[in-house]
Amino acid sequence: MLRAKPTLSLSDSAALGTSIFMNDAQRPAEIFDARRKQAKLSRAFAQNGSDDFLWQYLAEEIGERLSIVTREFTDILLIGPSADYAPLLLGERKGNVTAAQLCAAKASAKRHALIDGEILPFATGDFDLVICFGVLDAINDLPGFLFQLRHILRPDGLLLANAFGAGTLGTLKQAMLRAEGDRAAPHIHPQIDLHAMSQLTVRAGFALPVIDQDTLTVRYSAIHALLADLRNMGLGNILAGPRSYFGKAAYAALLHQWQAKADEDGKTAEQFNFLQITAWAPSPDQPKPAKRGSGKTSLADVLKPREPKA
Repeated sequence: MLRAKPTLSLSDSAALGTSIFMNDAQRPAEIFDARRKQAKLSRAFAQNGSDDFLWQYLAEEIGERLSIVTREFTDILLIGPSADYAPLLLGERKGNVTAAQLCAAKASAKRHALIDGEILPFATGDFDLVICFGVLDAINDLPGFLFQLRHILRPDGLLLANAFGAGTLGTLKQAMLRAEGDRAAPHIHPQIDLHAMSQLTVRAGFALPVIDQDTLTVRYSAIHALLADLRNMGLGNILAGPRSYFGKAAYAALLHQWQAKADEDGKTAEQFNFLQITAWAPSPDQPKPAKRGSGKTSLADVLKPREPKA
């Protein structure tokens, strides 16, 4: 059953038990511009019928991972684009499903909860399953957001999440750097690698985390098609600070650099690297790793070459 909560704002979050206690000096640097994020997401929402193939791919991947979990979940939260893929993600599972959006226009139109800024408007232990993708890639305080995700999970609750990993859009990034030369400016968001995401997940207090990476390669005959796909999924540049736009000469150089990477079929390959996150909220009932030195068999003995039989 899909349970659509009404739109919530930052002022509501305190009443629901979620608050972040930081002064201005403690707040992380602003990497992403909140107003630009809303503008990009609203424009993507207005593109009816656009091909959101990346979200479809992630929903299928996470749905497959969830299908091998045998336990039942009673209260489920779907954050971001995942809220549009409940049947694909959950299959035949029953439970109360809450949909939460980062896009104010979509939250209002679909009567979903709104994640206003980077604060989750939910209380401690509201859910036993949280699924989140298309969100972690543009969060200023990623450690704090992961902490909130753990905070709203009940003990032994499950988080299934995803983030674009380091190397995503590498072909486009290289083409842009070469096209602009000495005047190159940032156009693609910073990305996190596998090791750093693993550390942040543990730091947020999750238990039994498993972080792995997979790659989706997409071949484009024209750079315009790639840029349109990114725009239609709300994945455009929302970096804070002054904007830097390509002039005519730089854009012509960008087209040349892109085409120079084309294969015999005239298509250029672009990669999307995904960090797949599976982690659990801590619980006393979970298995614990054995204490160091408690083993009775030496690994050196196990790996020692066996003596040939007489």
